[in-house]
Amino acid sequence: MESLKISVDVGENFNDPQTFVECAVTADRYGFDTIWFGDHFLPWFHGGQRSSFVWSVMPIALDRTKRICVGPDVTCPIGGRFHPAIVAQATATIDNMYPGRFLLGVGSGEAINEARFFASGWPSWRERIERLNEAVSLMRRMWVEENYFDFDGKYFPMKDVYLYTRPMTRISVYFSALGPKAASSAGAYGDHLVTMGSPERCANVIFPAFESGVKKTGKDPKRCEKMVLLDVYFGPKEEGLKTLKKNGEAGSADPRSVGVLDPRKIEDIGRGMSNDAISSAKLFCATSDDLIKAIESYSNIGTTHIAVATNSFPDRIKMIGEKVLPYFKKE
Repeated sequence: MESLKISVDVGENFNDPQTFVECAVTADRYGFDTIWFGDHFLPWFHGGQRSSFVWSVMPIALDRTKRICVGPDVTCPIGGRFHPAIVAQATATIDNMYPGRFLLGVGSGEAINEARFFASGWPSWRERIERLNEAVSLMRRMWVEENYFDFDGKYFPMKDVYLYTRPMTRISVYFSALGPKAASSAGAYGDHLVTMGSPERCANVIFPAFESGVKKTGKDPKRCEKMVLLDVYFGPKEEGLKTLKKNGEAGSADPRSVGVLDPRKIEDIGRGMSNDAISSAKLFCATSDDLIKAIESYSNIGTTHIAVATNSFPDRIKMIGEKVLPYFKKE
């Protein structure tokens, strides 16, 4: 249990930026490993009524804390909102100021955040994962090259590129993957895996694909974290099903939502989900013991890093810090 990392994911919704910073301070105080921030242009959940620019918030969170790591879960450097060279520069600058405390989560994106920025249309998943793989390769070179270089990429060709403000440490890339093909790319191009799903799916589908990608590139699987995000509803299941059905908050878990541009329509999808579909997407925890059992179920199948989705509510982080974290940090 001592090797298991436990973090919180505060998403992008519900509160103003200063409350997100307060969440970071709370998580730091209780000894969580990392606080992850959602990087969204538009939010998954319209009813939450917030979606700040996370790259403005994360450095403040780092400055107000002492030891906790901070990162986006996840940013999308595929050339829509962000060109990878700009993400490389941003991450290098943050790491230069707060060495070793910034972690970069990357993913292939969803339409609500990226589609508006592609004049030629929303790319297919295959193109997006190709873009992401190439983006990570470009960023890695920018972080380490000591002279100007050319990058012969399919999507991001660059001439005479050089990063003047370099990172102080090696920046870890957490690569988001929900299916086996993406998990294989995560192993090949990322340092660590970020995923969601049941313990059975993680153990039998996602983790093996990730480890296969890791081994193909000659890396040591033991040095690569397997992080699972737990999308928690804090309350009894019966109550949660009614609430989530009413407000449509579980709509982001529906596979159709990745191609939808409007959070209001994603809520409509959520309102139409069956109880079984919502139950598969959400983890219902009425007590701290419920959350402990859930974390143990993932730890038992080889998960090495758990991120609990608390959203931007400091009281939830405080509760987990007092009632759950000590169980896993005990000697």
